[in-house]
Amino acid sequence: MDIRQFWTLIDDARGQVPAPADSDAVAGRASTLLAACPREEIVATQQVIWDLMAASYRNPLWAAAYMINGGCSDDGFDYFRGWLIAQGRDVFEQAVADPDALADLPSIRAAAVDGAEMECEDTLSIAWNAHLAATGEQVPTGSYTVQYPELDSDWNFDFDDRTEMKSRLPRLAALYLD
Repeated sequence: MDIRQFWTLIDDARGQVPAPADSDAVAGRASTLLAACPREEIVATQQVIWDLMAASYRNPLWAAAYMINGGCSDDGFDYFRGWLIAQGRDVFEQAVADPDALADLPSIRAAAVDGAEMECEDTLSIAWNAHLAATGEQVPTGSYTVQYPELDSDWNFDFDDRTEMKSRLPRLAALYLD
């Protein structure tokens, strides 16, 4: 399983659930589809997921998640990025490049009104659940690595600082802080 195949898996799962915005349903369907793949592909998928988690481990995105979810712990940021992965490649890549672009998503606009949190812990377990379903065993220990980059020190400020958030993420701030 490589990154291209993984995004195809997510697209297929999104296309097979009644509501593609339901990230838990997307993650569940992706696990089911992945469980039909060879064991080696299932195991390799866990590395792809952690590579995406590392690629999205950025302070600007964390600040956006903090604003969208009304706070964001370490685990909360993991679950937010799980939600982001379940939205598909285009949304993921755009959000990593420009977190303020999340303001364009209908689900984010709706969440700003109703207070829904954007989280999907299940995305992080797609390979684990598929491997368990296919083999009855957990993903082998040591079959993947997690290497997060250093966070951007330019974004090392208090995310409760409304003035700073409005300056750095103006479109999201217009939805969530105004």
